[in-house]
Amino acid sequence: MSEQREEEEQELTEEEEDDRATNPQPGGGTGAEEPPVDDGEPGSDGEEVQADGSTPDLLEEVEEAETQADLPDDTEQLEESQTAENVVNSIETAETQADLPDDTKQLNENVGNSTATVKVVLVPEGHVMTVAFAIGLSIQELKFHLAAELRVPAEVLQISLDGRVVEERQSLMELGVRPHSSTRLEMSSTDPTAHPLRPLRPPEHDDMPDVITVRVQTDDGVFQEVVVEIERPRQQKAFRGGYRHRLTGVEYHHAAVQTWPKRRPDRGVVVVSRDTQTVELKSQTQQCPVNVSTQMTGIGCYVSCMNDRLVAPGNYITAEEYHNRRLRAVICLQSFARRWLAQQAVDHLRRERDRRLAWLELQERRRREEKEEQLRDRRQRWLSPQRREDFNLLYHALEKWRCEEEQQINSSMRGAERKAALCLLLQQETKLIAAIGRHRIAVQNNNYDKTIRNFLDKSAAPHRWRAADGRLLEMDSQHTVRARELRDLYNDVSLPDVGQEQRLDILMTLKHTVMEHECQLTRDIVDLIDREVDLMMRGVKAASLEGLRKRISTLLLQYIKTPAFNPEVAKLLKVPQNSSQLKNDMFLCRSCHRYLRSANFSPAASARVSGQCRDCVRLDNIARSRDDFTCYKNILSRLRADEQRLNEDAKIPFLLQAQDVRYLVEVVWASRSAFQASSDLYNLVFVRWEHKRDWSPWNCILLSKEETSAHLEVQDVHKAYEATFICRIEHKHMLARRHFSQIPVMAEYLDSQPTATLGNQLVSKPITMTVKHATDSTSDSAR
Repeated sequence: MSEQREEEEQELTEEEEDDRATNPQPGGGTGAEEPPVDDGEPGSDGEEVQADGSTPDLLEEVEEAETQADLPDDTEQLEESQTAENVVNSIETAETQADLPDDTKQLNENVGNSTATVKVVLVPEGHVMTVAFAIGLSIQELKFHLAAELRVPAEVLQISLDGRVVEERQSLMELGVRPHSSTRLEMSSTDPTAHPLRPLRPPEHDDMPDVITVRVQTDDGVFQEVVVEIERPRQQKAFRGGYRHRLTGVEYHHAAVQTWPKRRPDRGVVVVSRDTQTVELKSQTQQCPVNVSTQMTGIGCYVSCMNDRLVAPGNYITAEEYHNRRLRAVICLQSFARRWLAQQAVDHLRRERDRRLAWLELQERRRREEKEEQLRDRRQRWLSPQRREDFNLLYHALEKWRCEEEQQINSSMRGAERKAALCLLLQQETKLIAAIGRHRIAVQNNNYDKTIRNFLDKSAAPHRWRAADGRLLEMDSQHTVRARELRDLYNDVSLPDVGQEQRLDILMTLKHTVMEHECQLTRDIVDLIDREVDLMMRGVKAASLEGLRKRISTLLLQYIKTPAFNPEVAKLLKVPQNSSQLKNDMFLCRSCHRYLRSANFSPAASARVSGQCRDCVRLDNIARSRDDFTCYKNILSRLRADEQRLNEDAKIPFLLQAQDVRYLVEVVWASRSAFQASSDLYNLVFVRWEHKRDWSPWNCILLSKEETSAHLEVQDVHKAYEATFICRIEHKHMLARRHFSQIPVMAEYLDSQPTATLGNQLVSKPITMTVKHATDSTSDSAR
């Protein structure tokens, strides 16, 4: 581009010289030039014009434009004012160009053909496009050029200068842009949604300039700065050898491909000359092989026709027939491909269906096995009760049987016959209660032995802790060794069937062990040992010594439980040895009038003050209500497990007890699931009503195990359920909120939701749950 510009300037100079030779100016010679009048306007004809067609101040203006970019910020206002004056002067200059001489117009046209650097800022992205553009062209032509670069319609482009929209008929020269200078324009799109302004240049060329300024020497000691626009190749350079890194993708080219060839040394002899590169031509006949020749049989030439074959022309196929055949082939291929894809989709759906059915069958089988396990466990607890909950289940079954029998008697009999049947029912109930009591005493004896042995094993266990590497370390102290010796001694003393000599050795060992401490307990043990030894020497039978041996075992157990003789049991005793620990931990039972520790009372959340101890509550339950809390404990345990899995910091489920869950199930939810599908207490569970909130009595729903999986998949309960159902659930939540808001330990967990969101539709009071059978008055009168 610089060479083309130099040629244009040279042609302009030659034309001006011809004009001067043919049209001499008055007042000067043939080659002289009359200086034009300087009117002081930038860009006008007042500037001096050199012979090469460029102004003498052009280089100075370019230097001033470059220097102004480095000026401080306080000169920006002065530059803006000068720019505005240049624009006005350019417009006035354009208006006065019609009155200028012909050579001046030609000079302006040459100046208009000069280029300038135009930096276009794309609003609002902020990308900058730099192009070299002739200052004599209009803004509309600049729009067409930029629209082609950005691939958007030219009608949506809007160019502005210093915040003012520029008209399309104005040129860069009229805007005050000087030759070989730079200017900054803003361009925006009137329809940014459909036609956004984004540069289409590859990312690897973003750091390369579009226009550079080259300093060219035009004469001796005269230099001129020329603006050169860089044209990037449209295709990537061919890879002509080298290596490519497999991981990073970096290419390493051969040096011979990227550099000039090595220059050969001068041999002193002309090697490359015209004589050495001239080819001498000569004619020579050649005979082609028979398989490539086209010669026919003629005079003096025979061509064999043994390998010839007859080719008959076929039917002419038109372009339409050819394309139709290809279309049918494509349709056939697509039909087979779509059939294969359809078969794959159907197979996938079939596998998903089979997997879903298998999962449903597995869940159904698991629920059925769980139900059978519950029935089997309940039946086993009925036949062989071992715990307090098992006996509560027996008493609950007894009470249920009594109520059914009493209801049948009241409905079918009258008068004296009814009283006689009620008396007989009372006798049967008494016999069953006695049988349950005898079985309970036997179980307590067996459990007593197990409890004692577990107590001794815990006291004799070594200290254990987990090391940093995960190993379990154990350590024995002198107290654990002492506890282990006393445990072994108690087991030996409690052996039922041993020989006389072995029994004597055990008693002597026990006597020497307890004689280490002198007190009344040890003296009693020694007296009993001497008495058993004396009776064994007299030949008394072992059956007669059974009571004496039990007394020795009992006193030895009391000796082992004394911290002064066995320090390791101090941490296992229910009653602490330090009386200061009992200062704030003793409460009065209103039933048995005993002062007991807090561990002997039921920690129910609804209990405001400590009322009855556990033994009194159990005795009252056996005598009156005979309730079974096993199902409620199962519901509570499952609720705690689920909430701990969802939120490790959950607290409300661990504050509730079986009595609180019973209130929720029986009073609030009426012992039925929310969908009225199940009333089996062993099949009901509590889950969250809204999954994003923690579980609470006012954010829960009672469902069966089959309905739980469907409810957990609901994302928004207000969209999935009807308004009537949601209103009923909120009513139950309000009942639970009013009940538990009166409990101090639960009141702090109430959210900011008002307690009367239902307005006048809900008027409730605290409910005290009392279970009273319909036939209690009748049975009392019969008794």
